[in-house]
Amino acid sequence: MTSASSVAVGFAPEEIDTSAPTRSARLKWVIVIDDAAPRGRVLNAVACIAAATSRHIEGLTGQPGRDADGGAHPGLPWAGCTVLAASAETLRALRAKGAEHAETFVADMPLAAQETRVYDEYLAALSETPAEEVAYLAVSLVGPRNRIDRLVGRLPMA
Repeated sequence: MTSASSVAVGFAPEEIDTSAPTRSARLKWVIVIDDAAPRGRVLNAVACIAAATSRHIEGLTGQPGRDADGGAHPGLPWAGCTVLAASAETLRALRAKGAEHAETFVADMPLAAQETRVYDEYLAALSETPAEEVAYLAVSLVGPRNRIDRLVGRLPMA
């Protein structure tokens, strides 16, 4: 359900500092959602692109933890993730700008992914849609903090 870029982006082991504030991380992760899309579609899109992003970004998640009773909890993104909102047109532009930069990872959730229950049918529909006509429900961007900040500008929190 994502179209992950093939960019190698991640944290080197020596960069991972789970005791530091998220703002000190070299890379920033944002997910930008379509502010006009129905809530259920957006929540699904965020879950899907978060899964794709965490799979592709080395060192993004911290170590698992245990609660006081010994219950296991999986590692979460130690560097944080900000969820922002934008128009459909802005999503398309953000995706394109993110994909242009060699040090930025992009994962997206086209609307077409939710219009079928068969992944191969989604891929076929996507392959027949010109880039300027792809409707995105959400876009995930991971890259150098200053670059991502410039891309998302003053977008509001979702």
